[in-house]
Amino acid sequence: MTVHFVGAGPGAADLITLRAARLLQECSVCLYAGALVPDEVIAHCPPGARLVNTAELTLDEITAELVTADAAGQDVVRLCSGDPSIFSAVAEQARRLDAAGIGYDIVPGVPAFAAAAAALRQELTVPTVGQSVILTRIANQATPMPPGEELATFGASRATLVLHLAVQRIDEVVAQLTPHYGADCPAAVVANASRSDEQVLRGTLADIADAVHAAGIRRTAVIVVGQVLAAGSFCDSHLYSPARDRSG
Repeated sequence: MTVHFVGAGPGAADLITLRAARLLQECSVCLYAGALVPDEVIAHCPPGARLVNTAELTLDEITAELVTADAAGQDVVRLCSGDPSIFSAVAEQARRLDAAGIGYDIVPGVPAFAAAAAALRQELTVPTVGQSVILTRIANQATPMPPGEELATFGASRATLVLHLAVQRIDEVVAQLTPHYGADCPAAVVANASRSDEQVLRGTLADIADAVHAAGIRRTAVIVVGQVLAAGSFCDSHLYSPARDRSG
C-alpha cells in the first residue's frame, strides 16, 4: 500500500497529469480538499472507492484515514490543490506517515501561479527585466511567517512577486509593496485561474486594490507584482541568439 500525494492542478479538470489520472483510476481511497478539487477530477476514481472530503477535518483526522487505509492494504490518493510542493501541508502529513512507517510518494501538478501566468498570457521571467520570482504569502489567520520573510523584505528585492492566500488583505499588500516598487508598478490579480469563472484584473499598485474590491474577489486568487507584467522593450534571450556559440 502506498499513499500518493497528487497535485490536482489549479482547478480545470483537464489540467491534471496522466499519472494523476491513472492513480485515481486505481485507488481504493481518495482524500480531496473540498471545493478546491473539481468533481470531474474526483470522477476518475473507480466505483466503490471511498471518497473523503478533508475540508473540515483536522490533520490528525486526515492521518487517521491514511493509517486506516494502510491497515486495510488499500492504495490512497491524497489530492492536493495545485502542486504539492507549495502551500499544500504535505510536509506535516509526510512527517506523520514517516513516524507510522507508511510509504508515500509525490506526484507534481500544475501550480496556481503557473495557471495565473497563463491566464495573463505572461512569462514571469523576461530577459533584462526580471529573472527571479518570489512565491510567498502573508500571515492572514494562518501560520506566522518566519523571521526575515516579511513582505517588505521581499519587496526590497524588486523581484517579480507572486502572492498566494493574500487577496483578502490586498490593501495591506499594496501598502507594504508601494514604497519599494512604486505606485506605478504593474500588478495583476487572477482569481479561479483555469476555471470557467476565472477573473483577470490588471492595473498598478495604485489601483489594483480598488479593482479587487469592485470585483468582489476574496479567495482563490493569486497576486502578481512586477515590471515583467508590462515588459515590452527587452532583448531576446541569449539562448536563441545568432551570436551564441553552438559548436560545443
